[in-house]
Amino acid sequence: MIDLTQVVLGPFATQVLGDMGADVIKVESPAGDQTRQIGPSRTPGMGSYYANLNRNKRSIVLDLKRRPAMDALWRLIEGADVFVHNMRIGAMERLGLGYAAVAARNPRIVYACATGFRQGSAMQESPAYDDLIQGISGLASLNAGPDGAPRYFPTVVADKLTGHVLASMIGMALFHRERTGQGQEVHVPMLETMLNFMLVEHFWHGTLGEPEKGMGYPRMLTPYRRPFATKDGYLCVIAVSDAQWRTIFAAIGRPELIDDPRYCSIYARAQNVEAVYAILAEGLLQRTSAEWSALFTESDIPNGPANSLQDLMTDAYLKETGFFSAAQHPQEGSVTVTAVPPAFSASPGGVRRLWPALGEHTQEVLREAGLSDAEIATAMGV
Repeated sequence: MIDLTQVVLGPFATQVLGDMGADVIKVESPAGDQTRQIGPSRTPGMGSYYANLNRNKRSIVLDLKRRPAMDALWRLIEGADVFVHNMRIGAMERLGLGYAAVAARNPRIVYACATGFRQGSAMQESPAYDDLIQGISGLASLNAGPDGAPRYFPTVVADKLTGHVLASMIGMALFHRERTGQGQEVHVPMLETMLNFMLVEHFWHGTLGEPEKGMGYPRMLTPYRRPFATKDGYLCVIAVSDAQWRTIFAAIGRPELIDDPRYCSIYARAQNVEAVYAILAEGLLQRTSAEWSALFTESDIPNGPANSLQDLMTDAYLKETGFFSAAQHPQEGSVTVTAVPPAFSASPGGVRRLWPALGEHTQEVLREAGLSDAEIATAMGV
């Protein structure tokens, strides 16, 4: 896989594929991916942001403004299965690396890219970052603060979601090639991907062609949908069935509510969701988080702590599953890495190599592509 991606969206997609065994060749400019400079590190250019997006990759440096470097890239493309980027489509065309040019040299290649807006649209060349897509998609408005002002979610959700979709689409295109021998171009637009994700529940009356009657799933929008305060902290609780709500109403000392027409069924509770959640919020103040958790767990009612980021490092479940593990990086020394979430019985993923130094594998990769030492030196500009 020839990876010309940078920042978050593309590198997240290629890391997902690298975790599952792809040989990802990350092509960087002499300045390197911007994220190399973000976050704590022990070595310059090895920031934690970069680290968490670029494991299981080999880094090569090619200055694509130089003809010998571009020639070396073409040698790599000719033997590749996948070519992936998240640059503007016009910029790639000007570099001579549009789909038609790449497919002419390697017809079986899967050429994949993700940009802000749909290919062929009036906004095709418009710049797009996570903040912008959160705003245009309506996601920031869904996350409005108490003053009603839109707020971005404190994570790059549009970038990472689109990255996951891009990785998935690349896998589907490879499966199609296995069946037919046919390569193809894959394009994933960030905005439509975010809308497709968000409107599952929030299209609401829009599904019936009546958006003026209201958009948005009320249960998601009530200010009471949050971790509930207890006597000594906060607890996350979710109940759906009548049996679960019967247990909860009894536990908070209001057993009669399950027979109240406003709360006696899934439909009734949905129509009165703010009132239901307000009752639950008041009731949970009666006991500690541990007391409620023990009661709810025994009754098979989903519940859990409202962890802080620091709490994750000592969470009992994550310790049991080994989500965080220690590793030794050749430049950074002792580091902590996260696990590969999916489990495959026959072809499991894993962390085979940690994030690379800038250009660490340039000579190795170009030699594998058949370049001579003299050609490698010329491509590298040395």
